[in-house]
Amino acid sequence: MGKAPSTPPETSLLKVLGNWDALALGFGAMIGFGWVVLTGGWIADAGTMGATLAMITGGVIMAVVGLTYAELTAAMPKAGGEHNFLLRGMGPRWSFIGSWAITGGYVTIVAFEAVALPRTALYLFPDLNQVPLWEIAGSQVHLTWALVGAVAAVVITGVNIRGVKLAGVAQTFVVLLLLIIGLMLIFGSFTGGSTENMEPFFTGGMGGYFAVLVVVPFLFVGFDVIPQSAEEVNIPPRQIGRLVVIAVVLATIWYVMTVLTTSSAMPANEIAQADIATADAMGALFGTDVMAKILIAGGIAGILTSWNSLLLGASRLMYSMARSGMLPKWFGVLHPKYRTPVNALLFIGGLSFLAPFFGEAMLVWLVDSGAPSIVIAYLLVAIVFIILRRKEPAMDRPLRVGGAGNGGVIIGFAAVVLCVGLLSLYLPGMPAALTPPPWILFGLWWVLGLFFLFRIPTGIKPGADAEEDLLATLGRKGR
Repeated sequence: MGKAPSTPPETSLLKVLGNWDALALGFGAMIGFGWVVLTGGWIADAGTMGATLAMITGGVIMAVVGLTYAELTAAMPKAGGEHNFLLRGMGPRWSFIGSWAITGGYVTIVAFEAVALPRTALYLFPDLNQVPLWEIAGSQVHLTWALVGAVAAVVITGVNIRGVKLAGVAQTFVVLLLLIIGLMLIFGSFTGGSTENMEPFFTGGMGGYFAVLVVVPFLFVGFDVIPQSAEEVNIPPRQIGRLVVIAVVLATIWYVMTVLTTSSAMPANEIAQADIATADAMGALFGTDVMAKILIAGGIAGILTSWNSLLLGASRLMYSMARSGMLPKWFGVLHPKYRTPVNALLFIGGLSFLAPFFGEAMLVWLVDSGAPSIVIAYLLVAIVFIILRRKEPAMDRPLRVGGAGNGGVIIGFAAVVLCVGLLSLYLPGMPAALTPPPWILFGLWWVLGLFFLFRIPTGIKPGADAEEDLLATLGRKGR
């Protein structure tokens, strides 16, 4: 194998993140706003234990996928994660498809958080809706409401441009606030909750169970932010891989905790009628609306952690694709002072700035449109994990999941089967089939992707030299 192209120090990312920074990015990315606004719907659809079982199932699926990521991240600790795995094992075009898929998932969630923030602020400030603009899908858009998300997009994008360390410090602070809110929920459930409120334990049959399971990719996306930032993490590669799985386990515990504590607070019929069930549950557990507002603060913390992490992840992916010649050079430009992918951050930040002006209807559309792309990326990573185990058994793997025998390959095949099963849930005729608007958004993203995909030359073989060969073919050897 030839030597991979080196990156001049002045054009490289800074290695400034430690163990906790990386874990906070991965865990914080997964714990966005969904646990605040969607928990009531999960309980209504599947019952307390049905929703809990769906979350545990989702956690197991993501943990199995996470194991494949863990090994590959430790073996290739470079910015871009999936981009590097697929480039080495399957070649440039498959690398682009997987990278574009996960980038699409990230962008939809970043935009989701930009809409979720004013939605949450409205709970705290009922008079926020001023200066009506237009109506989209039955949702009236107000200027003051939309500006909350748009201004936040400017601030968070600015924080990320100023450096990953600053973004990491902000992430750590907000994750700690989030954990305090979680401990308060648990305490309130034990002191003010009731197991009788948790009934019925199961509702909706298998349809209800799948209705909850189908949101799992959206809820758990974020552990893969750790691979995206691997080039900026100053810890051993083996430890980077372990953090991927730890982040998934912590997120599973969090979602199960949210379902159980919320359902213990109020009878099922009251949860179904609640505006934001988790906040109302917190207020009921402690007997005061003040606590409901504190939980909303936790929801805002979740929005900020997810937004921050996934903006970071998406920008690193676009930077990596541009560095390999798959996207225009413009996306690969680093800030001269902060050495962050400034143009990629501005592009994604611009999309999140616009999202609130499409109103609350965008919340559900964004959740649903991004999930299939996320699963496609996970599926391709599971496949390339198997390919590299077979084609490059001697590749340096600081973390080898399942041992040196067939255990790792079995884990890879399990991840493939689970991802295919998850992907099938979105298809027409399935219990959780998507409606037309999300498919339109999904289609638009992939039409744009096809424009770039067909510009990638064919005939470049997978392997450690694939990036160098692609750059040479494109005449961009010097980057």
